[in-house]
Amino acid sequence: MTLPTPEQFAATQKAGLEALFGLTNKAFEGAVKLAELNIETARAAIAEGQEHAQRTLSAKDPQGFFALQAGFAQPAAEKALAYGRNVYAIVSSAQSEFTQAAQSQIEQQQHAVQSLIDNAAKNAPAGSETAVAAFKSAITAAQGAYDSVNKAAKQAAEMAESNFEAVTKAASKAAAQATRGPKQAA
Repeated sequence: MTLPTPEQFAATQKAGLEALFGLTNKAFEGAVKLAELNIETARAAIAEGQEHAQRTLSAKDPQGFFALQAGFAQPAAEKALAYGRNVYAIVSSAQSEFTQAAQSQIEQQQHAVQSLIDNAAKNAPAGSETAVAAFKSAITAAQGAYDSVNKAAKQAAEMAESNFEAVTKAASKAAAQATRGPKQAA
């Protein structure tokens, strides 16, 4: 069996560091996007709160006051849902990039293991063919198991995304019905 050369070892280490720094940058980009979203949301909430307070204070009677309050509920619910969708999109995008990077690393490792096995098989002593075949079979089974788990994880993520969209639609519909009031909903 041949050990990696210093150049191969250095290249592997360099690739690992590049992957680490790439993922760190992606995580930082996601954090920046979330911070920007939160700042914009806070800025809009303050401006809308000020406008809401001024309009509410200008109400001439209690009925007008309560009518204004009811009128602000629907836009607030829609904005909360939009905020949730934006957070989900940012987190989902980051998760997708991390998954792709992990998949790439796993494929590289699988290739390296396969190369190591092939190299070991070439240099194996006579009579060890059965052991080499068993080892190759075990590696193939492990890769098959990983592929099955990976496929199931992707299906679960797709189902979660579909459920998130359904919940968002239902929440939006419920918020719209709640702000219309019992008389208008009927």
